Amino acid sequence: MFPEFLPPNVSALSERTSIEQAIRIQRLEVRTSLRQDPIATTYTRLGTSGTPIVLLHGFDSSILEFRRLQPLLARSSETWAVDLLGFGFTERAIDVSFTPSDIEAHLYGFWQAAIDRPIILVGASMGGAAAIDFSIAHPEAVERLVLLDSVGLTNGPVAGKYLVPPFDYLAAEFLRRPSVRNTISYTAYFDKQFNSEDARCCAALHLESEGWRRSLIAFTKSGGYPSLKSKLTELQLPTLVLWGEDDRILGTKDATEFLQLIPDSKLAWIPCCGHVPHLERPQTTAKQILAFRN
Repeated sequence: MFPEFLPPNVSALSERTSIEQAIRIQRLEVRTSLRQDPIATTYTRLGTSGTPIVLLHGFDSSILEFRRLQPLLARSSETWAVDLLGFGFTERAIDVSFTPSDIEAHLYGFWQAAIDRPIILVGASMGGAAAIDFSIAHPEAVERLVLLDSVGLTNGPVAGKYLVPPFDYLAAEFLRRPSVRNTISYTAYFDKQFNSEDARCCAALHLESEGWRRSLIAFTKSGGYPSLKSKLTELQLPTLVLWGEDDRILGTKDATEFLQLIPDSKLAWIPCCGHVPHLERPQTTAKQILAFRN
């Protein structure tokens, strides 16, 4: 029932949307400028009409993050979700460095191979920084941009650049702890009932993928996404900033700053919602995105 490349613990998923999202995950061999061999890239696709919408997940996450939003968008628009390089269930090749520039190059390869026409790009949290970076590098590929509680205004943790063995390993193992992940998940939601056993399984399933620790360490040592503040004026495309009113991960100050810095932008608040509106308020989020699309 589930794709064979997913970790065995996928059978622990219990909610319908999670099970259906896992079942529909596919792999595409994507050729990039990063290596001679293609990279097996995981994605989901729903819907067949309209300008394609592409969904990018947050840090140390996967396309399971869009289990509730993607089906809603797909009712009226072709919708893709893709696991970024170094994350989710996408192949973690040993000869790739997993820097933000590598992520951009891989995403471009996926866009060329799977879509190859202008898209509406939606980035959640770290995926927002990836979406901004991609939109600036490839303006011909992006028609509109949506940022969901996005990072991108501050630099990544400086300390990560200086992690040396065994501290890099210990840092990854710390993040792997169920208690740590549960705390992060609990904080991400305004309504704590969303922090269910199924939600925790979705958030941790990719940890069993080959190379998870290696790619996480490599990305962290690269410094992650730097502040993109000085580049935001280069975004010459309509941009929607969607933000949970009760975001306890990033707070709410960055929402208004994005609005001020991106030339053609609008801001919509999602009430009674934390850091992950696509999981906590998927219908409201889908309605906002589809209205912005038109």
